[in-house]
Amino acid sequence: MAKAKSLTYIPALASVEGAKLGIAICTVEGQHYQAGDAHERFSIQSISKVLSLVVAMRHYQEEEIWQRVGKDPSGSPFNSLVQLELEQGIPRNPFINAGALVVCDMLQGRLSAPRQRMLEVVRALCGVSDITYDATVARSEFEHSARNAAIAWLMKSFGNFHHDVPTVLQNYFHYCALKMSCMELARTFVFLANQGEAFHLDEPVVTPMQARQINARNGDQRHVSERRGVCLASGIAR
Repeated sequence: MAKAKSLTYIPALASVEGAKLGIAICTVEGQHYQAGDAHERFSIQSISKVLSLVVAMRHYQEEEIWQRVGKDPSGSPFNSLVQLELEQGIPRNPFINAGALVVCDMLQGRLSAPRQRMLEVVRALCGVSDITYDATVARSEFEHSARNAAIAWLMKSFGNFHHDVPTVLQNYFHYCALKMSCMELARTFVFLANQGEAFHLDEPVVTPMQARQINARNGDQRHVSERRGVCLASGIAR
């Protein structure tokens, strides 16, 4: 296998070993399978966009979320500003940077301590109490946040960003800097394979329809995917 390239636009990640590879599976019954570096933690980056959407779904009505962020594919780079300006500051979906920032802005409006709440949710979902943020990675991302700051300010100019931009950016970068392993992620997201329910939790994480919405790839067959629960989305979905 060829060695992967490390990210260079986030200095704290530039030195990450590119030869690491792990895979983990968690079944809806709670069986675990893993190989390689499945227990080594790393900053989960855009996978956190799914988690922030899950938290938002717990605190907002569905129409409140989808009137500020769409469900459609962007067809543009995940950090593009061009489409965002053409569409009056409404991101195409919650899995591009603009959409994830809107979701974080919404969490800032309903939660007194958004970062702590995210830790509580993630720790409960994966059943591990010492999940935390990589402060070095979060700081490095904030120090090189010009593009994301521009996205946030552009949306603010259109009235689709309501809170202090640096504060929301700090929250967003901390979410991206959550340190988890492949196995912890597999356990965390097992509810998406079981209509919103996790085998180790007493209450559903999200409703069956919300689970389908998260799973669905926002393409031409989006509505079919949502109804049938076809999982086609990755941690970074455009």
